[in-house]
Amino acid sequence: MKSPPLPLRPIHLPEAIGWWPPAPGWWLLLALAALLLWLGFKGYRRITRNTALKSARKLLAEIKQDPTQDDSDKIAQLSVLLRRVAISLAPRSEAASLTGMAWLRYLDGSMQNLPFSQGIGRMLIDAPYRPKHEVQADLPTLLDLCENWLKTQAKRTR
Repeated sequence: MKSPPLPLRPIHLPEAIGWWPPAPGWWLLLALAALLLWLGFKGYRRITRNTALKSARKLLAEIKQDPTQDDSDKIAQLSVLLRRVAISLAPRSEAASLTGMAWLRYLDGSMQNLPFSQGIGRMLIDAPYRPKHEVQADLPTLLDLCENWLKTQAKRTR
């Protein structure tokens, strides 16, 4: 004789795996992604900074060696060059709007003895606007000062 069938219960499936909290591997992946983003950003800033400074040194050498320009034109080009470098290296809001003595004090920020606001660097704010025959410039000293400023920017870290 056959025995009566056993009362079977329906198959009990386990609960679905929840999405929270993530497994430790996901936390590790998130930390690694954040680290890679941070390193990529720092590397990009460093490459941009070094490229700007390298280009500026090259342009400064061209300004020094250009025999077709007079002192007034060279001083104007130096002023533009320093402004471009400052805007490339610092936040735009920090350097772009500065004029006159505020601009020279900004340039003095990385130098000793205030050579821009109290020295030969003062020529950068007024020489480009004077008549060419009135400009009495010690251009080699000013060029050296600009070159030294570029060197200090290379040493500064932001």
